Amino acid sequence: MVNISTAGDRTAPVALVTGTSSGIGEAIAQQLAQQGYRLVICARRRDRLTTLQSQLEAAGAEVLMQTADLRQEAEILALFDTIRQTWGGVDVLVNNAGLGHKSPLMSGETEAWREMLEVNVLALCICTREAIKDMQQRGDRGHIVHISSLSGHRVPGASGMYAASKFAVRALTEGLRQELRAADSQIRVSTISPGFTETEFAEKYHGNAAQAQQVYSRFPVLQAEDVANAVVYVLSQPEYVQVHDVLVRSTFQES
Repeated sequence: MVNISTAGDRTAPVALVTGTSSGIGEAIAQQLAQQGYRLVICARRRDRLTTLQSQLEAAGAEVLMQTADLRQEAEILALFDTIRQTWGGVDVLVNNAGLGHKSPLMSGETEAWREMLEVNVLALCICTREAIKDMQQRGDRGHIVHISSLSGHRVPGASGMYAASKFAVRALTEGLRQELRAADSQIRVSTISPGFTETEFAEKYHGNAAQAQQVYSRFPVLQAEDVANAVVYVLSQPEYVQVHDVLVRSTFQES
């Protein structure tokens, strides 16, 4: 089901942010609303999306909200069809949806590995492909931003598959950049790679709220707003500037 607000500037650029029901995605949506974007928010938890939509509308944003399970290609395609029918397509895609499981390579469950690869890699690729179709029709301009992780640059212990999915995002960013250059396209692609950020991630990863709190209490960690600020920075650059990968971590984080 889709909810659409009626306020806002119909000439403003359209930004789709995936995984907006909490944490970094929610913070990105709030920041882009302040920047004047028309926003498309999606996630699986409808109650969280409804609350966020109400908050954004109260601040004057125009919002399209749709639930979607990004493991299902049909739901991704339905999401983009709705955006095209409503606003003609997207100008900015923020691939924020992602997850991690503590599932070691020696003993992990196949389903946990599959979910990480399907959400962190395959869904990101499908969303990117569909967004590029829109951008090509809208002047061959636009910006794709992947929210990755420092785990795409080093491998923390017992996180081999999660790290592999984020290393894949690095390869996909560069691969897409090369394809866009070969096509002489003005569409840009960037990645933001945060370190420890206080969200729901650690609790889901460890399956334990107390352990998650321990992770985030060792030193001052990033907040979701810090990552959202990096997204705004990337999007605010002149069209001839492509910020390839931003690594952002707490001053106190060692690796």
